[in-house]
Amino acid sequence: MKLLLIRHGQTEWNIKGKIQGSCDIELNDTGIRQAEELSSKMLENKYKFSKIYSSKQKRASKTAEILSKTTNIEYAVIEGLEEMNLGVWEGLSWAEVKEKYPAEYEKWYLNRRYTKTPKGESYEDMLQRVFATIKNIIKGNCEDVVIVTHSAVIMSIQCFLTNTPFDEMTKFKTENTSITEVDSDLLLQLLSNII
Repeated sequence: MKLLLIRHGQTEWNIKGKIQGSCDIELNDTGIRQAEELSSKMLENKYKFSKIYSSKQKRASKTAEILSKTTNIEYAVIEGLEEMNLGVWEGLSWAEVKEKYPAEYEKWYLNRRYTKTPKGESYEDMLQRVFATIKNIIKGNCEDVVIVTHSAVIMSIQCFLTNTPFDEMTKFKTENTSITEVDSDLLLQLLSNII
């Protein structure tokens, strides 16, 4: 069984380079068009999946809704797939974070998997909740499923699967509405040691 991880469509904050995190930002017109194009592409390339799961954040759930309407596959918005909570850094650019929070940023940058952002999560915190949710999704399905989620979620999962240091996660940079395929058996095998 495959998990088809899809990043949501574009938002205005994506264009402005602002950190979204837990902020509930809507898709812009380009993001809606991207979701429609993604849906057409999945039909044209004959992707087979039995259900669509989505983060509860609007940018993801709207992407899932558009995909659901086009493919006629049911979607469910569920808890646990949300973007990493970046605390007080949300709404800023990374340049602004480095300027306003130099000590906190440096500490986080050097050990970003386990260091929490100020009033936010660490990547490890995020992974624990995401993996608990994904395990339940896998248990409840036997055919391929789509999971519409967020950039940091997808990059972190790829770091985990490939044993890549989290300070190299940008090698897995995901564009809006990109599709990342994950083997559920491999993921469960790796997770059996930690959850």
